[in-house]
Amino acid sequence: ADDTQGGTFTITNHGVSGSIFAMPIINQPQAAILGIGAMQKRAVVVSEGGFDAIAIRQMCYLSLTFDHRLIDGATADGFLAIVKRTLEQYSA
Repeated sequence: ADDTQGGTFTITNHGVSGSIFAMPIINQPQAAILGIGAMQKRAVVVSEGGFDAIAIRQMCYLSLTFDHRLIDGATADGFLAIVKRTLEQYSA
C-alpha cells in the first residue's frame, strides 16, 4: 500500500492473472482507477476501403472507476475515449 500513497490516479493490470474484466475500487482519496483486462484475440468488424470485413484483433476491456464528486461523467467518458483511440492507433 505504500506505493499508492499520495497518488491521484491508479492504473491496475488485473489482466496479468488472466482476468478479462473487473471493476476496481478507488483507493481514497484518489480520484480514479483504470482497470485493464487480459488481451485476447477476438473477431471484430473493420472498415477498409469503404467495405466492412471481419478480422481477428487483439482486444482488451478497460474499466474506469471514478469519484463523481470530483469528476463529471462526461469528462471521464472523454478521457476513456482518448485512451481507446490512442491504443487503437498505436503501431509498434
